[in-house]
Amino acid sequence: MSASYFEHDADIGIIGLGLTLEQSFEAAAHAVFAIMTDLSAVHPTDGVGIDFIEPDIELALVVWLNQILGKARESGMVFSHFYIHRDGDHWRGKILGEKWRDDLERGVEVKGATLTMLSVKRSGPIWESRCVVDV
Repeated sequence: MSASYFEHDADIGIIGLGLTLEQSFEAAAHAVFAIMTDLSAVHPTDGVGIDFIEPDIELALVVWLNQILGKARESGMVFSHFYIHRDGDHWRGKILGEKWRDDLERGVEVKGATLTMLSVKRSGPIWESRCVVDV
């Protein structure tokens, strides 16, 4: 599993790679939060559930990321561990993190995932999930 982000013009994009579709979604979420802080400093002590229905895998990536970002905003948390499972059109996830602490370095705030450059595809054994995020 691999997560990264890139700059494209004035936008920031994220890429999640994994051996499964779910791993690529988890890596994409990791990339989003890596823009906001050093995830190695975040303690995964509190968990939050994510649950949604979406038949389109590309739109599911955007829904997944936006639900996580919404949970982070409403709870004042930052997340560092991400798990998702797909059962047909039903997606269930768990995210782990903690409340923002003063000693956590704050990077760029990500407001949401967009449809810009949205792509979820398999290339050989690797799934790649990518999109541009709104900052």
